[in-house]
Amino acid sequence: MKISKLLLIACLVFAACSTEDDGRNDNGGGTDDSFDRGAMLANWADNIILPAYEDLNSNTQKLEELTQSFVDNPGNTELTALRAQFKVSYQLFQNVSMFDMGRAEELDYRRFLNTYPLNAVDVNSNITSGSFNLELPSTYDEQGFPALDYLLYGIANTKEQTISKYTEDENAENYRNYLLAVAKRINSLTAEVTASWQGDYRNTFVNNTSSSSNGSVDRLTNKYVMYFEKFLRSGKIGFPSGAITGTPSPINVESYYSEDFSKQLYLEALHSSKDFFTGKYFGTSGSGKSYQAYLEALGRGDLADDILAQFNAIESQSGDLDPSLRNQVETNNTLMLEVHDELQKEVVLLKLDMLQALSISVDYVDSDGD
Repeated sequence: MKISKLLLIACLVFAACSTEDDGRNDNGGGTDDSFDRGAMLANWADNIILPAYEDLNSNTQKLEELTQSFVDNPGNTELTALRAQFKVSYQLFQNVSMFDMGRAEELDYRRFLNTYPLNAVDVNSNITSGSFNLELPSTYDEQGFPALDYLLYGIANTKEQTISKYTEDENAENYRNYLLAVAKRINSLTAEVTASWQGDYRNTFVNNTSSSSNGSVDRLTNKYVMYFEKFLRSGKIGFPSGAITGTPSPINVESYYSEDFSKQLYLEALHSSKDFFTGKYFGTSGSGKSYQAYLEALGRGDLADDILAQFNAIESQSGDLDPSLRNQVETNNTLMLEVHDELQKEVVLLKLDMLQALSISVDYVDSDGD
């Protein structure tokens, strides 16, 4: 009798342990999580992340080359070409900004390339002195695309006056040196991150199919949701509109100086976030395993539909924004606040509902609430 009781207890303990599995089977839909996470990671790496970085790197190389051409011969043709390439590169950056993993995380890639608002006072001081070190974390807001935005559009009112800064100003040589240093650093950091994905990091990322907090799915999912919340919702819309602070602040607009470009950057970031959710390949119409497919496999196709519907609602609400978000804040900030409200609805769906369905815990600090 005692032996029978012991066997019964042992069986119950074994059964409880075998179904626990770190909470992965508790997805709210009663469906076992047998989804092929490795295939999703491979799709992310091979069809989205690496192609996006390679395209960006090709264009940051062109950016450096055109900057060199302008520095060597600061003329109208050279400035026009450089400005155009700046916009192409900055827009492509929006497609990789969310992937703060591996070498990008180690280098603080996103912070070095896109911390705004720019500290124009310190940039001018660097130019005047001719002495600076852009490798220091204290210079996040003195370089990257926001610095090019200022150096190409913000130092004068016309193209002629801008060219004069690089040719006739008493600090003309320092202006040229700083411009070139910023472009070279954008390209070198992008090349380093791209090379890491082309090398061993791709396999490290794809092979880490663990369902723990250290697994690639959990880690990148947190990066993705944090990017949407902190950098897309708050950075591009919330802080400029005052939705976060209570006070509108046009200076916080991305691409503040080339002011007709900020909406385009925001929409690119929004579309790339939506495409990543659906698993759409970068640059083509193909698609593969994704969050959408994962949720459907877990019996949560309803949530996937809600998330996609909200992406569409955001796009619709954003369509009426002025090409210059700076001008939008200054003339009709109500629309910015309305867009922020729609973005916030998506934050709730992604951060609370999707993470719960995927049994993924939030691993970043939330300072401004849900």
